[in-house]
Amino acid sequence: MKYKHIIWDWNGTLLDDRWLCVEGINNSLKKRSLDTITEEIYRKVFSFPVKDYYERLGFDFKKEPFEVAGDEFVEYYGKSFHKVKLHDQVDSVLESISNAGLSQSILSAGKKDYLYEWVEFHGLSDYFTMIRGIDNQYATGKVELGLSFINELSFLKNNVVMVGDTVHDSDVADAMGIDCLLINHGHMETKKLKATGCKVFSNLGQVRDYLISSI
Repeated sequence: MKYKHIIWDWNGTLLDDRWLCVEGINNSLKKRSLDTITEEIYRKVFSFPVKDYYERLGFDFKKEPFEVAGDEFVEYYGKSFHKVKLHDQVDSVLESISNAGLSQSILSAGKKDYLYEWVEFHGLSDYFTMIRGIDNQYATGKVELGLSFINELSFLKNNVVMVGDTVHDSDVADAMGIDCLLINHGHMETKKLKATGCKVFSNLGQVRDYLISSI
């Protein structure tokens, strides 16, 4: 058995929230008389650190602190997150992987208080042995969290794999010393994902089949 433990990213990977992120950033862009973006443009420009992504869209943090725009987005997102659905097959995929004897966890750049609420709201808590999110919503990413996370797991690194939807997930996996699989239905375009050298999938069913085939 190659993989024994799966670390899932949350936003974009299991949670289909790209539309809300585009709505939220467009709300902030409109307030500043900046050009709004489509989902296609969003997938091309989104990146970590998020502050850099905001600047590429035209935000001027010499005129206002990044935290002002950041708080604005978080407030907008928070008012609507209960409208956000899971990606297709999430429940069946998590169940199949669990039934195959693999344990699972979540490592997210989302704020941990919201993360616990989201996972509970969608009825997924029982699938995960650990759920970790960030304390500071203005953190530049989750590399540091990932390094502490991997030390909590009782598995050899070659038995652990990260599944995410961004280049940052690949970077986190590299820092942790584990494999990474990417899925292209989230926050980044396929071209950027393929440039990481990771295997790229188009749906969660394909990810499930690949993981179970490793047993």
